[in-house]
Amino acid sequence: MGAAVALEALRGRLAELGSVVVAYSGGVDSALVAHQAAAVLGDRALAVTAISASLGAGELEECSATAREWGLRWEAVETDEMERAAYRANGPDRCWHCKTALMDRLAPIADRLGAVVVLGVNLDDLGDHRPGQRAAADRGAIFPLVDAGFTKDDVRRCARHLGLRVADKPAAACLASRVPYGTPVTLRTLDRVGRAEAGLRALGFRQLRVRHYGDVARIEVDLERLAEVVVRREEVVAAVRSAGYRYVTLDLEGFRSGNLNGDLGLEGPGVSAG
Repeated sequence: MGAAVALEALRGRLAELGSVVVAYSGGVDSALVAHQAAAVLGDRALAVTAISASLGAGELEECSATAREWGLRWEAVETDEMERAAYRANGPDRCWHCKTALMDRLAPIADRLGAVVVLGVNLDDLGDHRPGQRAAADRGAIFPLVDAGFTKDDVRRCARHLGLRVADKPAAACLASRVPYGTPVTLRTLDRVGRAEAGLRALGFRQLRVRHYGDVARIEVDLERLAEVVVRREEVVAAVRSAGYRYVTLDLEGFRSGNLNGDLGLEGPGVSAG
């Protein structure tokens, strides 16, 4: 699908919705939705970023900066998923509890504005293990990218067509997705993961994950950069240990989004955003 045709379909769907509250995480999917919602609906579009301990370092500032750059109506709200025992327990339904907490904050805003909540979910996401999508949909959230027929490639193609600087931004799921199911999610754990990943990004590694296994950090980077990690091992080890890890390991299979879902028997490409 060409960018112009795809964008026309997305704009048409947003126009049909009339007034929207966009769950804006700063990733390319929600960024495209927020940008186009503002273009089509003007002040009838509000982008909202959820603040929580699982938000990656710098993401809130990035959302604020792009909102100013694009002239978006934008605000940030705090969510309370860390106060929910079921979320902290980190079972396979963790994302359900997270999105429920998000909708608890966004739905009243949307009701007040006479709007609907929209999320940046695309067609490639639908086959994943993402109970959060079900939680959002059950609460009335709309997925305009799905309705307009967008795949992940379509999203990036359209973002480049529009000149959005997030077009090639690496996927950045919440920090809790780095913690294996069954291992409790704590503020200390999220802080360690966030600081370790920030340290590696400061070294120039963009697409990465630091998986948390107690005192062990398992690093994932793109396959073509595995050798560089080994060459720069002293810098890499120092960056990760400074976040509180004792042992630093490198996953020789490289970066795989959502590979912790393998414990659920859901191995395969594109299993999750994590």
